[in-house]
Amino acid sequence: MKNKVFLFCLFILFAGKTFPQQHSNETTILFYNVENLFDLKDNPETNDDEFTPNGDRRWTFNRFNKKLQNISKVILSSSGWNPPKLVALCEIENRFVLEKLISETPLKSFPYKIIHKESLDFRGIDVGLLYNENEFYPLEYKYIPLQLDNDSVLNSREILYVSGIVNKTDTLHIFVNHWPSRYSGLLESQLHRNLAAHILRSEFEILQKKHKKPNIVIVGDFNDQPSDESVSIHLGAEEYSEKNLDYNETQIYNLSYSWMNQEPGTLKYQSQWSVFDQIMVSGNLLKSENNMFTRPEWAKIVQLPFLLEKDERYGGIKTNRTYIGFRYNGGFSDHLPVLLKLQNNP
Repeated sequence: MKNKVFLFCLFILFAGKTFPQQHSNETTILFYNVENLFDLKDNPETNDDEFTPNGDRRWTFNRFNKKLQNISKVILSSSGWNPPKLVALCEIENRFVLEKLISETPLKSFPYKIIHKESLDFRGIDVGLLYNENEFYPLEYKYIPLQLDNDSVLNSREILYVSGIVNKTDTLHIFVNHWPSRYSGLLESQLHRNLAAHILRSEFEILQKKHKKPNIVIVGDFNDQPSDESVSIHLGAEEYSEKNLDYNETQIYNLSYSWMNQEPGTLKYQSQWSVFDQIMVSGNLLKSENNMFTRPEWAKIVQLPFLLEKDERYGGIKTNRTYIGFRYNGGFSDHLPVLLKLQNNP
């Protein structure tokens, strides 16, 4: 196994240095909940004690380094020969772990840059974006807090908004999400996800008024499925229909609905697969006559073989995780990544 990993890393390094990155008409966007990418230090302001060398998970340098190598392997393998131009990540502790990811793994052969800000999450986990600086030029970014009615802010991950020029031609707007979890209970936490949905919908509508036919992509771990009320009602993300090709340019279309009818989904709890990790787009991106466009089938769950393993307890397959409970498993994440391809007309 060590030899295989070494050869893979050697190949990526060789390929990155031998074959210069070419501007292409294709843009791929990867979203990945990497599940607890923590550094080794105890941050006294967050609840990260278990991910320290003396913590419950015995989080050591070797385990941290293996996690970084595993994530880089996913990114570099996710979209064929050309790594994604944009990589949206969640469950990262800080900028330090992202810097290690792009500088001390095979990703160092590619010109990735970082957009990141510390969140108010009580565990200290954030959302961030890596972008290939040769293929994407950022114009603007901001982190949008989950503002409560009483002028206070929810202690959760903010929504990351980034706009930039892709392939030196088109402007792309992307929202990266990690909505409040179900940890406190489904009904108790539902209001917080509904709040995130309302805020995201408002930001979407602002862009529609500010720009003419903006190209908008929404990705994230929503901790709800496409048919749940937060996504389908409060955000208003519709299921695309192959029978109706006259897409509303100002509407959000969820390209992840069909994933609920297949296995695997994006994560598994006991015997049940769910689709929390999703891809949505503005309606104009589904019109192939536009300069930038996509197709529903170009949104997919990344099912690389090493991301899955046999489920001895519940049958079938499951995600190959870093930990199973508190037992170190050496895997990747409890979520599968999701990928979107966009195309520019020549």
